[in-house]
Amino acid sequence: MNRSDVHPDVVATAEAIATMDIRGAATIADAAAGALATQARESDADSADELRSELQKAARVLYETRPTAVSLPNALRFVMADVSGDDVDTLRESTVASAESFQRDLDQAQERLGEVGANRLRDGDTVMTHCHSTDALSCVRAALDQGKHIEAIVKETRPRNQGHITAEQLREWDVPVTLIVDSAARRYLNDVDHVLVGADSIAADGSVINKIGTAGLAVDARDRGTPVMVAAQTIKLHPDTLTGHTVEIEMRDESEVISADEREAIQGDPAGFTVENPAFDVTPARYIDAIVTERGQFPAESVVVLMRELFGSETSRPWES
Repeated sequence: MNRSDVHPDVVATAEAIATMDIRGAATIADAAAGALATQARESDADSADELRSELQKAARVLYETRPTAVSLPNALRFVMADVSGDDVDTLRESTVASAESFQRDLDQAQERLGEVGANRLRDGDTVMTHCHSTDALSCVRAALDQGKHIEAIVKETRPRNQGHITAEQLREWDVPVTLIVDSAARRYLNDVDHVLVGADSIAADGSVINKIGTAGLAVDARDRGTPVMVAAQTIKLHPDTLTGHTVEIEMRDESEVISADEREAIQGDPAGFTVENPAFDVTPARYIDAIVTERGQFPAESVVVLMRELFGSETSRPWES
């Protein structure tokens, strides 16, 4: 699709999501909603049909950036589900109002989630984190606000070292932090009260799609008897999985793993050396003790009930014709 068909701010937002300059599920969802509002607000469309077509194209440009980050299509679903109007002005106002309402709800959801998750954390607990999740961190923040002392063992989470962001945030809150390499996690699990992670997507069977390395950590945690808590807003639920759809695992560029100079230095036939960089893996529900959302906490296997309540048995795809 020709990106000139949509507002430049939508294109810029899509590119920032694709390059992870905009990252984190809630941030992605908020940016996508804001981009749709901009498309509606700044459009020169002369009719409601023309504006609907522009919104659909804008939604498609946004959707195609990050296939695994389900908060993105869910944001598009939630915003466009409440859009209506037979004339261009009414449709424009409806779109902006829907996007702003979604953004307000999104802003409040993380705070509510944090309060739910904090109830699982006791004074003096140590959590182990993987990657960087604002949902997971909201549970720690709420526990601190309750006066609890929390410590953290933070996996650096290669290849992008997003755990360093988590460590920096926790230190700003005066949480004692031990930063470890990913392969050292098993050594420290006996010193941990909870493994606390976020999610990029949650399937109907309760399996969790999250940063690569989460599944191995969960398996090790189960072996050690350490509970695994997944903190995820309901925008992370993947409604397409209700109908048997499998979640696509995003493959990222090899440059995150090996530089061009390092690759050049490897001897032999270049065709005989392959680099793969999957962004996510799948943790089965049986390794997860609880999924914490702004609507409460759920055993992983029962999250399908919440999913049906929010989305029904069929899901819309507003970026398609």
